[in-house]
Amino acid sequence: MRGHFTDTGTRVRWVTLALLLLLCAARTPCETLDNKGWALAVPGYAFSFPRDYGPHNNFRTEWWYYTGNLKSKEGREFGYEVAFFRYGYRPPDKLAQSRFVMNDLKFAHFAVTDLATGRFRFDSRTSRGAYGEAGFGQTERLAWINSWEVSFDGSFRLKASTKDYQVDLVLAPERPPVLQGKNGLSQKADGIGHASYYYSITRLATSGAIQIGDQSYQVSGLSWFDREWATNQLGPNQVGWNWFAIQLSDGSDLMLYQMRLDDGEIDPNSSGTWISPGGVTEPLLRDDFQLQPEGFWESPASKGKYPIAWRLKIPKLNLDLHVTTPAKDQELRVGVRYWEGCIRLAGEVAGKPVNGVGYMELTGYAGAALR
Repeated sequence: MRGHFTDTGTRVRWVTLALLLLLCAARTPCETLDNKGWALAVPGYAFSFPRDYGPHNNFRTEWWYYTGNLKSKEGREFGYEVAFFRYGYRPPDKLAQSRFVMNDLKFAHFAVTDLATGRFRFDSRTSRGAYGEAGFGQTERLAWINSWEVSFDGSFRLKASTKDYQVDLVLAPERPPVLQGKNGLSQKADGIGHASYYYSITRLATSGAIQIGDQSYQVSGLSWFDREWATNQLGPNQVGWNWFAIQLSDGSDLMLYQMRLDDGEIDPNSSGTWISPGGVTEPLLRDDFQLQPEGFWESPASKGKYPIAWRLKIPKLNLDLHVTTPAKDQELRVGVRYWEGCIRLAGEVAGKPVNGVGYMELTGYAGAALR
């Protein structure tokens, strides 16, 4: 009869099937895994906050990326970047319990640009976190490596210090998270799994202190928070990317990235998002925006030649901007070498003059891109 088990073996199979269905439903969607057991970013993920501020250990890589443009009470301007990364070595089904076996690597980058002097300071840290000195959490403390850390209690608290400079900042979100790509799935190359789960908080009112040497400055301004997790998002023929996070004076925000191919072309999977002053989002495909380099800087250290000035046009938004930087040398040389620094914008949107601030990341111009 329907609903009755005819024998013990059938009962076991039904119970097993029920448990598998419950597990699959809890993950929503059922995870798609690569051949090593890492989860792949595929359509259907249900974002939830603050849960997704925390780590996603079933994916191989993820990062918490904070950048901002700040000004002291005296008018001194600074840019900053603090980024935490997790890179998995052992997939979830092969985790070791021993402190002496590394399951994942934790690392972080920390940079401050002092526009009064043009000095760009940068540092990095790497740790196994075997004794809790580095890690990632689902509760208030989100990521840390020794004294570098970010926590969340409704606002983000960001702390990082070296012997030469430090930051202690509070970042209060002015807007809810924006899901990038298609419902948070950001496709970076053709094929299943060549994608990340990606969201941004594009405006965070920021206040606190920046210390340079023995001088402390009380600062305020705007920050941007980018959060991504993935396993194998880049394609084999991709050599790097140009990424922009832009906050305009009319209250609109803009994220754009171009994935560059080894033949010099721009991958069709390049995209972006425009966020209106009222918070309405408009997706942008590769051909919706035009980025034309207008100036370059060659690094004396790496010999990488970076396009640090651009003309940006988005015809369907009637947007025309010039992108420049107040400090040419903002190259991080921390194992990988890439340019990440503060930018300035000026131009028009819908016939009205605007200006703005932001951050730009250029990878693959001086060696392999961050992957």
